Amino acid sequence: MNKGGLFIIENSICYFDAKDKLASFRLAECLSKLLLEHNLVYETVVVLCIGTDRVTGDSLGPLVGYKLSKSRLHNLTVYGTLENPVHALNLTETTKEIYKRYSNPFIIAIDASLGTSNHLGYITLGKGPLTPGSGVKKTLVPVGDIFITGIVNVSGVLDNLVLQTTRLDTVMTLADCISLGIRLAERNDYFTCILPNGKCNQLGVKCSE
Repeated sequence: MNKGGLFIIENSICYFDAKDKLASFRLAECLSKLLLEHNLVYETVVVLCIGTDRVTGDSLGPLVGYKLSKSRLHNLTVYGTLENPVHALNLTETTKEIYKRYSNPFIIAIDASLGTSNHLGYITLGKGPLTPGSGVKKTLVPVGDIFITGIVNVSGVLDNLVLQTTRLDTVMTLADCISLGIRLAERNDYFTCILPNGKCNQLGVKCSE
């Protein structure tokens, strides 16, 4: 189903065309709906941006983390930036650090992905953990309560080479859209629903519909 840049497919993953002017707003709205489905209260919300700045196609996560780290965020903690990226070599250690620091974090995992040609430049949003590295046949620990990915290029035979030859313009467009969507969600207090003393908790209203 296509509604102005938004696709809903059978497994409930939302697809957004990053070039759509309303994509960031739709991303924020769908993110809020996913948050409302969680009827638990979490200690904090962690945005875990995965990737490395050494490979253009894999730099989406660090770019989103960099942009978010430069914003005034009151309800989010960001891991993974251009200066301190979270990648295959330190993902397990970083995840342990997060759970050591926070007893009950809600993690939004962000990473680049490869897909079909008709989804190139699209953002995906869905429930459940992200499996980093699956697009390039790596086996890493699944992480996250919600995942956001940006489809930076088309999957093929030599996926590692594909990531290295990905256009920076595509990655930047995706990073701009994702970071703005998260900032809009934070600005509208969407995250407070699952946090202690959040608006819906102060009113005694259940977070889930």
